[in-house]
Amino acid sequence: MQKITAGAPEAQSADLVAGNIAQLKALFPELVTEGPKGAAINLDVLKALVGDATVTDADEKYGLNWHGKRRARQLALTPSTGTLRPCPEESVDWDSTQNLMIEGDNLEVLKLLQKSYAGRVKLIYIDPPYNTGKDFVYPDNFQDSIQNYLKLTGQTEGGTKVSTNSEASGRFHTDWLNMIYPRVKLAWNLLRADGFLLVSIDDKEFSHQRLVLNELCGEENFIAILVFDRNRKNDAKFVSAGHEYMILFAKNKQLLTELDLRLRAPKEGVDEVRELFAELRKQHGDDFAAIQEGLKEHYAAFLEDDPRQPLTRFTKVDERGPYRDDGDPSWPGGGGPRYDVLHPITGKPCTVPSRGWVWPTYERMAQEIAAGHIVFGEDERRIPSVRRDLFEKDDQVLRSVIFSYAQKSSQDFAKLFDGKAVFQNPKSYRDLQRLIAYLTEPGDIVLDFFAGSGTTGHGTMLASLDAQPPRRFVLVQLPEPLDPADKDQKVAADFCAEIGRPGTIAELTKERLRRAAKQVQAEAPHHSGDLGFRVFKLDASNIRAWTPKSDDLLQSLLIHQDHVVPGRTEQDLLYEMLLKLGLDLCVPIQQQTIASKSVHAVGAGVLIACLAEAITAAEVEQLAEGVVQWHQQLAPAGETTCVFRDSAFADDVAKTNMAAILQQHGIQNVRSL
Repeated sequence: MQKITAGAPEAQSADLVAGNIAQLKALFPELVTEGPKGAAINLDVLKALVGDATVTDADEKYGLNWHGKRRARQLALTPSTGTLRPCPEESVDWDSTQNLMIEGDNLEVLKLLQKSYAGRVKLIYIDPPYNTGKDFVYPDNFQDSIQNYLKLTGQTEGGTKVSTNSEASGRFHTDWLNMIYPRVKLAWNLLRADGFLLVSIDDKEFSHQRLVLNELCGEENFIAILVFDRNRKNDAKFVSAGHEYMILFAKNKQLLTELDLRLRAPKEGVDEVRELFAELRKQHGDDFAAIQEGLKEHYAAFLEDDPRQPLTRFTKVDERGPYRDDGDPSWPGGGGPRYDVLHPITGKPCTVPSRGWVWPTYERMAQEIAAGHIVFGEDERRIPSVRRDLFEKDDQVLRSVIFSYAQKSSQDFAKLFDGKAVFQNPKSYRDLQRLIAYLTEPGDIVLDFFAGSGTTGHGTMLASLDAQPPRRFVLVQLPEPLDPADKDQKVAADFCAEIGRPGTIAELTKERLRRAAKQVQAEAPHHSGDLGFRVFKLDASNIRAWTPKSDDLLQSLLIHQDHVVPGRTEQDLLYEMLLKLGLDLCVPIQQQTIASKSVHAVGAGVLIACLAEAITAAEVEQLAEGVVQWHQQLAPAGETTCVFRDSAFADDVAKTNMAAILQQHGIQNVRSL
């Protein structure tokens, strides 16, 4: 029975460097050679393969560079020594939910998610710190990221003071770039081939963020910049800059083109107008002037940032419903085809647009005329226009400029917290609902590793109201301490004290999700989808690393007899196994009692674990036979890994007998920790 030590692959997050080398070796076997520290890349062979001119280490080359970039890249490639500990007591619907809320440093969490979620996430949305000078920042520690995290968040004694990233630091942009670069690099691995990355940002770091994304995601995968008109500041000295951006990239834009993917979303409010039109027809019959007035009254109630605003352009009415007839029939950019189109009354050719017709042939335009989509003028001198009927096509492509006022978002958020402004400048959950519904399908996974106020989770719940299977969210939030002495954080800190929870941003995230779920259920009582979430917290690995004390080796040996960190539960160990073996943190787990021991089967038998603290020699045979019988019933499709606690066995004979019985019955991969 092989022991899983702290340095074993099963006890660590994905080794991205080894994975990169393996991919290179698969493509070009001659490129990989032996070096003093293992596998190495032969630069001479690389130059021969791709040509000398395409390999450069020159100081002057195009790109975004800053002090610490090399280290930031290396930081993303360093495996994590941490784990995620389950917290069922802080969760909602632990046994059934497929959603995750992870409390911890997102850099370490992203490393830990690599094995289980690589290539599985459809949409990553992040709203990172905008680097306003008040943002929470701390130095990523290359040597021991987990201990650094625990100290900075006040979870160990002798914590390090956390400061904001002020412009006076002299490394204002540098610190921000060193923070964002490794996180985006790691997150990119988690996207599906047809996935999307969406990043919120404002003017302060927009240019840097765009260049970072160009480098890490490939400029060829850029889709669009979405501009959100948030508010107007009349007290601005020069220009009222009340907008923010979202930068949208595809994982593989070429693939989306080959799939002929065309994103469309239902026009907001069309069903309401359809019902209103039917009611007005009952009241007024063919009096379309009266029906038109009724529609205008309905439109007048729309606020400026109402997503239904585009409907107000459909002001004309006939028996086919609301329509607009101001569409341009000309070829974009000019140089379009020119042919005669006869006016239906005068019989003379209509004036041709200066740019030519938009339809390539008269036969194609005749189809539009027959369908009633062309509106002619009084005579041939007026260029015909295009008619668009609201009810004929009720979906649309997303517009790049969106009205979404920050004040409305703050008001909606405050309602969830009994009117208390516990979070500064939350994003609109309605905006996120629409974007998630637009860019994903039912059953897809949405990741946000700067979860903040939990807006992405709320938006995912709403986007899943009529979706089966429901969309899933994975949120990650640092337990950033709230300072009651800070006027911007006092309301939030006081609120956490009121509900008896630690004063951190992560606690606000979890409470928002709980309250959002109740609101969704109240507003849609018929909804039976997933409104829960599992809470996990970042911590040091459950598997103790060998850290001997040079002045007392005997005591070190005694302490390390048990490889498991004291105080860790069977659940802690089980979920670390899931992470390190690449299994979903919401995978079904079955439990049986065999020989008075709790035994878990994960993923229909892919992993079988008995993490009891003591297994006597007399219990080995009964326990092994019970595991074999259950394994046969489960009949897993792939190979099964069976794991025990190493220190549980009475002696080496008991451990050897357990492995022998299991291996005789086809369970070859038997491990201990």
